Amino acid sequence: MILKKKKVLFLCTGNSARSQMAEALLRMHGSHHFEIYSAGLEPRGIHPGTIRVMGELGYDMATHTSKGLDEFLGKHHFNYLITVCDQADERCPVFPGVGERLHWGFEDPAAFAGSEEETLGKFRQVRDQIETRIIKWMQESGFQAHD
Repeated sequence: MILKKKKVLFLCTGNSARSQMAEALLRMHGSHHFEIYSAGLEPRGIHPGTIRVMGELGYDMATHTSKGLDEFLGKHHFNYLITVCDQADERCPVFPGVGERLHWGFEDPAAFAGSEEETLGKFRQVRDQIETRIIKWMQESGFQAHD
Protein backbone atom coordinates (compact mmCIF):
# COMPACT_ATOMS: atom_id res chain seq x y z
CA MET A 1 0.00 0.00 0.00
CA ILE A 2 1.39 3.40 -1.01
CA LEU A 3 0.66 6.28 1.34
CA LYS A 4 0.75 9.84 0.06
CA LYS A 5 3.33 11.99 1.81
CA LYS A 6 2.02 14.82 3.99
CA LYS A 7 3.09 18.31 2.91
CA VAL A 8 4.68 20.55 5.55
CA LEU A 9 5.57 24.23 5.26
CA PHE A 10 7.80 25.83 7.91
CA LEU A 11 7.42 29.60 8.11
CA CYS A 12 9.49 32.31 9.81
CA THR A 13 10.25 35.93 9.10
CA GLY A 14 13.40 35.74 6.97
CA ASN A 15 13.66 32.08 5.92
CA SER A 16 17.32 32.36 6.83
CA ALA A 17 17.72 30.24 9.97
CA ARG A 18 14.88 28.62 11.93
CA SER A 19 12.60 27.59 9.07
CA GLN A 20 15.60 26.45 7.02
CA MET A 21 16.87 24.32 9.92
CA ALA A 22 13.38 22.90 10.49
CA GLU A 23 13.05 21.99 6.80
CA ALA A 24 16.47 20.29 6.81
CA LEU A 25 15.88 18.46 10.10
CA LEU A 26 12.48 17.12 9.06
CA ARG A 27 14.07 15.96 5.79
CA MET A 28 16.70 14.13 7.86
CA HIS A 29 14.17 12.48 10.17
CA GLY A 30 10.98 12.22 8.17
CA SER A 31 11.50 12.48 4.42
CA HIS A 32 9.80 9.11 3.99
CA HIS A 33 6.59 10.60 5.50
CA PHE A 34 6.69 14.23 4.37
CA GLU A 35 7.26 16.65 1.50
CA ILE A 36 8.99 19.52 3.28
CA TYR A 37 9.22 23.20 2.39
CA SER A 38 10.14 26.45 4.12
CA ALA A 39 9.43 30.12 3.46
CA GLY A 40 9.71 33.56 5.01
CA LEU A 41 7.50 36.61 5.19
CA GLU A 42 10.54 38.71 4.17
CA PRO A 43 13.16 36.30 2.77
CA ARG A 44 16.72 37.50 3.25
CA GLY A 45 18.98 34.64 2.20
CA ILE A 46 20.31 31.75 4.22
CA HIS A 47 22.47 32.78 7.16
CA PRO A 48 26.02 31.35 7.07
CA GLY A 49 25.52 30.09 10.65
CA THR A 50 22.62 27.95 9.46
CA ILE A 51 24.75 26.39 6.75
CA ARG A 52 27.59 25.74 9.18
CA VAL A 53 25.61 24.12 12.01
CA MET A 54 23.59 21.96 9.64
CA GLY A 55 26.85 20.89 8.00
CA GLU A 56 28.04 19.74 11.42
CA LEU A 57 25.20 17.19 11.30
CA GLY A 58 26.23 16.12 7.80
CA TYR A 59 23.40 18.01 6.07
CA ASP A 60 24.41 19.91 2.92
CA MET A 61 22.38 23.11 2.50
CA ALA A 62 23.59 23.65 -1.09
CA THR A 63 20.14 23.02 -2.61
CA HIS A 64 18.33 25.32 -0.16
CA THR A 65 17.22 28.80 -1.16
CA SER A 66 15.45 31.52 0.79
CA LYS A 67 11.85 31.70 -0.45
CA GLY A 68 8.93 34.02 0.13
CA LEU A 69 5.49 32.92 1.23
CA ASP A 70 4.03 34.15 -2.08
CA GLU A 71 5.75 31.19 -3.76
CA PHE A 72 3.25 28.92 -2.00
CA LEU A 73 0.22 31.03 -1.07
CA GLY A 74 -2.81 29.78 -2.98
CA LYS A 75 -0.69 27.40 -5.08
CA HIS A 76 -0.29 24.40 -2.76
CA HIS A 77 -2.26 22.48 -0.18
CA PHE A 78 -0.30 21.82 2.99
CA ASN A 79 -1.30 19.31 5.63
CA TYR A 80 0.72 21.33 8.15
CA LEU A 81 1.79 24.97 8.32
CA ILE A 82 4.26 25.36 11.18
CA THR A 83 5.40 28.83 12.21
CA VAL A 84 8.75 28.76 14.01
CA CYS A 85 8.89 32.37 15.19
CA ASP A 86 6.39 34.54 17.03
CA GLN A 87 6.45 37.31 14.44
CA ALA A 88 5.54 34.92 11.61
CA ASP A 89 2.77 33.44 13.75
CA GLU A 90 1.32 36.91 14.37
CA ARG A 91 1.75 38.21 10.81
CA CYS A 92 0.96 35.13 8.73
CA PRO A 93 -2.14 35.73 6.64
CA VAL A 94 -5.00 33.31 6.49
CA PHE A 95 -3.54 30.54 4.38
CA PRO A 96 -6.14 28.66 2.34
CA GLY A 97 -5.45 24.98 1.79
CA VAL A 98 -3.86 24.28 5.17
CA GLY A 99 -5.02 21.27 7.14
CA GLU A 100 -3.47 22.17 10.50
CA ARG A 101 -1.60 25.26 11.64
CA LEU A 102 0.93 24.85 14.45
CA HIS A 103 3.21 27.32 16.20
CA TRP A 104 6.61 26.44 17.64
CA GLY A 105 8.32 29.62 18.80
CA PHE A 106 12.12 29.58 18.74
CA GLU A 107 14.62 32.34 19.47
CA ASP A 108 16.20 33.90 16.36
CA PRO A 109 19.88 32.90 16.33
CA ALA A 110 20.57 35.40 13.54
CA ALA A 111 19.63 38.23 15.92
CA PHE A 112 22.09 37.08 18.58
CA ALA A 113 25.00 39.48 19.24
CA GLY A 114 28.24 37.91 20.35
CA SER A 115 31.57 36.54 19.20
CA GLU A 116 31.64 34.15 16.25
CA GLU A 117 31.90 31.15 18.60
CA GLU A 118 29.10 32.45 20.85
CA THR A 119 26.90 33.03 17.79
CA LEU A 120 27.57 29.53 16.50
CA GLY A 121 26.71 28.24 19.97
CA LYS A 122 23.33 30.00 19.73
CA PHE A 123 22.74 28.50 16.26
CA ARG A 124 23.55 25.03 17.64
CA GLN A 125 21.24 25.55 20.61
CA VAL A 126 18.31 26.58 18.39
CA ARG A 127 19.07 23.78 15.91
CA ASP A 128 18.98 21.22 18.71
CA GLN A 129 15.73 22.64 20.11
CA ILE A 130 14.11 22.41 16.68
CA GLU A 131 15.34 18.85 16.21
CA THR A 132 13.96 17.81 19.61
CA ARG A 133 10.59 19.41 18.80
CA ILE A 134 10.39 17.75 15.37
CA ILE A 135 11.11 14.30 16.78
CA LYS A 136 8.58 14.80 19.58
CA TRP A 137 5.93 16.01 17.10
CA MET A 138 6.55 13.05 14.81
CA GLN A 139 6.17 10.63 17.72
CA GLU A 140 3.00 12.37 18.96
CA SER A 141 1.57 12.24 15.42
CA GLY A 142 2.40 8.56 14.92
CA PHE A 143 5.23 9.01 12.43
CA GLN A 144 8.40 6.99 12.88
CA ALA A 145 11.59 9.06 12.68
CA HIS A 146 14.66 7.70 10.95
CA ASP A 147 18.26 8.65 11.63
